Amino acid sequence: MPLVSILVPVYNAQKTIDRCISSILNQEYRDFELLLLDDGSTDDSGAICDAYAQQDARVRVLHKENSGVSDTRNRGIAMAVGEYLQFVDSDDWIAPEATRFFVRAATENRCDMVIADFYRVVGERVSQKGSIEEEGLLDRADYAVNMMQKPADFYYGVLWNKFYKRSLIETYRIRMDHSVSWCEDFLFNLEYIRHTRTIYALKMPLYYYVKTKGSLVSQGLSMKKTIQMKRTVFACYNDFYKDVFDNTDYEKRKGQVYRFLFDAASDGTVFPLNIQGTYRLGSERTRVSEGALEGEGIFFDIYRERKLQEKLFDIVALRNDLTTDDVKLLYYLNQPHKNCTAREMADVLNIPKRGLSASIQRLLSKEMIAVLEKEKGKGAAKEKRQEDRQKANGKGKEYVVTQEAENVMSELLFVLCDLDQVQYEDFTQEEIAVYERLNEKRKRNIREALRA
Repeated sequence: MPLVSILVPVYNAQKTIDRCISSILNQEYRDFELLLLDDGSTDDSGAICDAYAQQDARVRVLHKENSGVSDTRNRGIAMAVGEYLQFVDSDDWIAPEATRFFVRAATENRCDMVIADFYRVVGERVSQKGSIEEEGLLDRADYAVNMMQKPADFYYGVLWNKFYKRSLIETYRIRMDHSVSWCEDFLFNLEYIRHTRTIYALKMPLYYYVKTKGSLVSQGLSMKKTIQMKRTVFACYNDFYKDVFDNTDYEKRKGQVYRFLFDAASDGTVFPLNIQGTYRLGSERTRVSEGALEGEGIFFDIYRERKLQEKLFDIVALRNDLTTDDVKLLYYLNQPHKNCTAREMADVLNIPKRGLSASIQRLLSKEMIAVLEKEKGKGAAKEKRQEDRQKANGKGKEYVVTQEAENVMSELLFVLCDLDQVQYEDFTQEEIAVYERLNEKRKRNIREALRA
C-alpha cells in the first residue's frame, strides 16, 4: 500500500494538466498513488489522464459524470488507500520536494495535519505566502488563535497546502459539502481540525497556486442565496470556536471571531492575496537547463554538483527567510578553515564579492554570526602586528556562527543527509566505502598539485 494518496480533480484542464501531473510524478518521494478524478471533462483531459495511467502504475483514473469539484473529491477520498491524503488542483503544480517534506513533517512530529507555505503565481511573477510566522508544532487551540488573526486567508481555507491523515477523515466521516459552492474547502478544514490534537506549520513553499477562484456573483447566484450561503459558513466557523474554547475564552474572543464576517464581506475571492516581494517565475529556486544537465566534461560535472548543493541549500534558505548565499556562508563558517581574504571566500563559495558582503551584513543583523573577538594578553602588540599584516594582505575580520543559527545548522544536517542519499543512490555500503577512500586520495593529490 502506498503511504500517500494524491488526489487531483480534473475538469476541462487539457492546457495545464500535463504540467500538474508531471510535477507529481517527478516527486523526489516515490511511495504514493496518484488519483486523477475526471469530472466529466468535454475536452482531451480524460484521454491525457488515461495516457499517464498506461505509462505509470502509480496512476489510477476515475471517469465520472460532471457533479462539481466537492463531489469529485469525495469520490477520490473513498478510492484512496494511502495513510495520508494530499490534494492538488489541475491548473497548479507542486515543488519536487513537496510530498517528501509533508511526509517528513508528519512522521517525525507525529502530528495530525501539516500546513505549508505556498507560491502565488500571477503571470510570470511569483511570491511566497504563509500566515504562521514560525515553523513548529501547534495544538488545536494555538492553530485556532493564529487563524483568528487572518480568518479569511487562503492559507487556512484551501486543501492543497495541507497534508491529512486518512484515518481521521474516515473515523469522523469528514467529507466535502457539495451543496455549498463557497468556502467548501474551508468547511472541510474546520471539521477536520476539530478532531486534531497537533498540527505542524512548515515554513516552506511547496505549492504553486495559479487559479483565481470565481466570485459568488460569477456563479450566477441570487443575492438571497449568496447571503444564505455566507450565513451557513459563518455559523460553522462560529461553532468551531465554541468547540475549541471554553465559554469564558470564547466570550473573550467573540469580537475576533466575528471579524470573519468583515474579512469575507466583499463578494470576490473569499481569501484575498496581497502579493509582496514578488520574483520572476523560475528565479525563486535553483534550476538547471536540459542543456547543462546533458553537457559533457569537467566544467559541466563541477557545475552540476554545485547546483545540486545549491538546490538543497535553497530549502534551508526558504524555511528561514535567508538567501541561498546566506546558507552557504553559514556552512562555510561552520567548517574547519583558515581565515581567507574576502576575495578568496567569495571565490570558494562562488558568490560575487558584493553578494558576500550583503550576506555578512544580513547574518550579522540576524545575529546568526558574530565577529570573532581575539583575547588580548601579553602578546597584544604582536597580535596587533599580525592583524595589520592580514589587512595588508586583504584579509579582514573573522566570523563565527552563533547560537541564533542553531536551527539553520540542524536543518543543514538533514540537507547533507539528503545530498548523500541522492549521490549514493544504488551504491552498496562497500562501494560507498571504496569511493570515499579513493576520493580522499584524489583530494589529497589535488592539494599537493596546487602547492607545487
